[in-house]
Amino acid sequence: MPSDRHGFIPSSDQGLLRRRVKSEIRKRMGALRNTLPASSCAQRSARIVERLIDLEPVASARTVASFWPIEHKHEVDLRPLDGRLRERGVRVAYPVVEWKTAELSFRFVAHVDAMQEHPLGYREPSSQDPEALPGDIDVIVVPALAIDPRGHRIGYGAGHYDRALPRFAPPAVTVSVAYDFQLVAETPETEGDVATLWIVTDARAIAAST
Repeated sequence: MPSDRHGFIPSSDQGLLRRRVKSEIRKRMGALRNTLPASSCAQRSARIVERLIDLEPVASARTVASFWPIEHKHEVDLRPLDGRLRERGVRVAYPVVEWKTAELSFRFVAHVDAMQEHPLGYREPSSQDPEALPGDIDVIVVPALAIDPRGHRIGYGAGHYDRALPRFAPPAVTVSVAYDFQLVAETPETEGDVATLWIVTDARAIAAST
């Protein structure tokens, strides 16, 4: 990466460098997560669900957006959270990427068994499920491949959540979930990144620092 004799890197090159570092973290964390046995994923996910269900914003929520795990990528499995929330009378929404616009939206789902299988390995709402509008969701739970204490996360790189979250938060409270080893000291910031307000892992729940 070119720089002047004082070591200064131009801003355009800094952005490229950050994106490269994010890509490397994404690959490393994805590979590390894939080494976890299924039993470990299940145990860690169960602990995350227990921390989530007791988290104050979730405990007081009337509507929550969750997500369906991509099992072959060993994502955090929040499926048990769905039933726990519905027992409280909470309406649960799930994300869907609209094929015409490639934008992520949320739709309220009455029964998870009615959701559609996606070719990438998860379930999503149908076009018949009611769409959640800005102001309709109290809490949005966001997946992450890596997350830092400021709430800056690294996902798969498509930017779906980063584009969607500003439409809903505030008032929605955003919560990233990840296994504890995915909590890193710092992730590089790039244009368009949106931090979440909380981080919940299998070992801790922390409010994001600024």
